[in-house]
Amino acid sequence: MNKFLGRRSFLKSTGSAAALLGLAAVSSAKAEEKDIHWDQTVNYLIIGTGFAGLAAALESHYLGMKDVLVIDKMPSPGGNSIINGGAISAAGTDMQQKAGIKDSPDLLFADIMKAGGGLAHASLGRRIADESVANYEWLRDQIGVKFKAVTYHGGHSVPRSHAVQENSGAGFINPMLAKCKEFGIPIQLRTIVDELIVSPSGCVLGVKARKNYRMGRENSGKVVYIRSLKGVLIASGGFSQNVKMRSSHDPRLTAAFTSTNHPGATGEMIQHAQKIGANTIHMDWIQLGPWTSPDENGFGIAPLAVESMVGYGPMIDPATGKRFIKETGNRKVRADAIVALGHPALIYTTEENFMNKVVGKNMKQEQFETALKNNVIRKFDILDELAAFYKVPLEALKETNKKFNEYMKAKKDPEFDCMFFKDGKLLEHGPYFALRLWPRVHHTMGGLEINDKAQVLDVEGKPILGLYAAGEATGGVHGMVRLGTVAVADCMIFGRTATRTANEFKGC
Repeated sequence: MNKFLGRRSFLKSTGSAAALLGLAAVSSAKAEEKDIHWDQTVNYLIIGTGFAGLAAALESHYLGMKDVLVIDKMPSPGGNSIINGGAISAAGTDMQQKAGIKDSPDLLFADIMKAGGGLAHASLGRRIADESVANYEWLRDQIGVKFKAVTYHGGHSVPRSHAVQENSGAGFINPMLAKCKEFGIPIQLRTIVDELIVSPSGCVLGVKARKNYRMGRENSGKVVYIRSLKGVLIASGGFSQNVKMRSSHDPRLTAAFTSTNHPGATGEMIQHAQKIGANTIHMDWIQLGPWTSPDENGFGIAPLAVESMVGYGPMIDPATGKRFIKETGNRKVRADAIVALGHPALIYTTEENFMNKVVGKNMKQEQFETALKNNVIRKFDILDELAAFYKVPLEALKETNKKFNEYMKAKKDPEFDCMFFKDGKLLEHGPYFALRLWPRVHHTMGGLEINDKAQVLDVEGKPILGLYAAGEATGGVHGMVRLGTVAVADCMIFGRTATRTANEFKGC
């Protein structure tokens, strides 16, 4: 039975036929501890090296926890986090105040709940909103993250997305990895978890895992059993790359849809938790990114431009030359509208707006040049050229452009209620920059149900002792729509919360 007593001697030691049911049926925790050969014992085990996992690991250092281990099945750390857009939501920061932006935790909470459509769990949204500024300051002051600007993302009431200098999640992940190295927190890669090990009472003792795992060679690696005295944190991300899993919840999302996610976003830790009784919620709320381009793969560069362009230029259906949706609307509204078209949409603005709001703000000069070279972003001297290239009805496009200018000038959109900004310049002359848009599977908003202490709940709503979860592996935080950059705060805040909870746990 590999690491356990043989069947006959095991039955004798427990004196119960219940042992035939396996480890979870052992009659007492003491018998179970005796019968398992643990290859390694740690104080706290964290699964995942993204925002949630690394924030949890660093919090453990500041709490004085020892013998913490972080594992990840991938050959390099960072997961989706290291390739994300590189900004985090915080409401009421010094950067906002300097920019004249009035914001508050109450307003952020209201935005989260509104976007969630009545499905977001208020206690979770409240914790994110209330701790957002402290978390931003922690990143800046304790971790060394360098912030450069406050930007706007669709669905928010005000600009509150704090962008890092690197314009990608690496601006968070690399300083966090450096701090883990400085603090001596071990990060063990190529280690995949096959099973959560529980006591007879259902308390999580540790994991069965495989070291030296190679993705694509699913039977690879050496089996090890890791005991974790203060429990296990699932910070392993979502399941956007698991076509079978995602399409079982949303049948539209077949392999015909690609994903912005890294290859390891396959959701098996959610399934392992389900096997020991964990509840899942909102699994069919899977978010498509409305800002990805069919002219590049993965997350790409386009999102860095598009989220800074909304409100500065129209999004149009190239078949008609007309607007079809609120450009500053939330992600679900925009993505669903593009999918309904059945073909890619277009967004464009003037060179003046583009250079003022995108390049140097949300996109590096070299990223811009790469996108131009690869034809992800295209430049046109006049609207006639743009229309001819994309086969857009010219007169309809000119009428759309004229109306959009009128709305920008009046700062009011009677058609779609687009939000306009005081620094926006009218689209009266070229050059123009344009991008094609087609959604990709981006974020699985469903996952393990947690409480505001980041404890995983079972199907009866009770905490599973010794099991915590944070980030995209959880559900309930965002409801039906996740606002841009709120997930970064979600991951870090609940990763850190999980560590605080684990630190108080007395063990199984």
